[in-house]
Amino acid sequence: MTLKLLAVVGARPNFMKIAPIMWEIERRDDVDAFLVHTGQHYDERMSKLFFEELNIPRPDVNLEVGSGSHAVQTAEVMRRFEPVVEKQRPDLVMVVGDVNSTLACALTAVKLGVPVVHVEAGLRSLDRTMPEEINRLLTDAISHWLFVSEQSGVINLYQENIDKERIFFVGNVMIDTLLACKDRSEQAPILEKLSVRKRNYAVLTMHRPANVDDPGVLNGLMGAIARLQRELPIVFPVHPRAQAKMREQVAGLANVILTEPLGYLDFLKLIAHARLALTDSGGLQEETTVLGVPCLTMRENTERPVTIHHGTNRLVGLDPERIIAAALETLAKAMPTPCRPELWDGQASRRIIDVLTGTLPAPPPTRLQERREREAIHMVV
Repeated sequence: MTLKLLAVVGARPNFMKIAPIMWEIERRDDVDAFLVHTGQHYDERMSKLFFEELNIPRPDVNLEVGSGSHAVQTAEVMRRFEPVVEKQRPDLVMVVGDVNSTLACALTAVKLGVPVVHVEAGLRSLDRTMPEEINRLLTDAISHWLFVSEQSGVINLYQENIDKERIFFVGNVMIDTLLACKDRSEQAPILEKLSVRKRNYAVLTMHRPANVDDPGVLNGLMGAIARLQRELPIVFPVHPRAQAKMREQVAGLANVILTEPLGYLDFLKLIAHARLALTDSGGLQEETTVLGVPCLTMRENTERPVTIHHGTNRLVGLDPERIIAAALETLAKAMPTPCRPELWDGQASRRIIDVLTGTLPAPPPTRLQERREREAIHMVV
């Protein structure tokens, strides 16, 4: 029997998460995939570039939802996604990450009686002012299969009384993509294009509403950047939602290099050879951990604690003086040794598809699984 899986992407972070799953499906005879792009991130140039660079098949359907408030965007995804599910009649709907499309498509599928697979389940910042946290909580509550990238996710789901038979610790699909593309990214000419030298620049990413929409917070963060750009060049790929504000903020900062949003291969090379990353992004915390690049996360919390406990990430909050002190301390030290947390080995996608194709609706326990359950960790190897 061939499993029919309807996979959903909606925003840039989703592309890197779905890519290795699509690669794995293409190698298999026991599963077919129908790919839906909701169009939550709707820059055609960047979407097209990501699909080409990551060798993802063009979407079978693009819902072209575009931007809007959280309520409008979520409702519009649901309205446009429902007839696709009704027409395709998949065995499963797979959603990844924590964007509005993730929750909208999961909710639509469940209401139509189609089981949902959530890849990157269980991550928690414990900050319900973050829209992503609400998306994570609700998606996990209604999903049938929950595939977890780090052990904290399993613990979180256990504490939320999720049935342990639905939880699988499989590793990190984002790292599958990074490891598969690392060598190819080295051919990207981005360093020459920006006139920066390896290990002699920092990378800045910033897009969360809490950081860029509050003038007081933003002014403080940019004050820290103004100080640090005296130490080394800072490359700043500007998120579309923050472009106008950011261009005003960095005016007059001679050592801040603004760029348009970058393709995956360019950005991977840029990060891999940076001396330091400053970010409010979740994915970058994971990538810098594997690449061995110091990362200062300008937030008070993180949903990815493994990047702190076993990686190169450090929470520095929003206080400018604390950010400056942490950055100067980091620059005074040698580069850390790259570290791969448990199961971040490039095989997460294989484990996911192995579970799904062998276990409808639930897998028989193995000795390894039984042992992991006793340890409160359900790991797939």
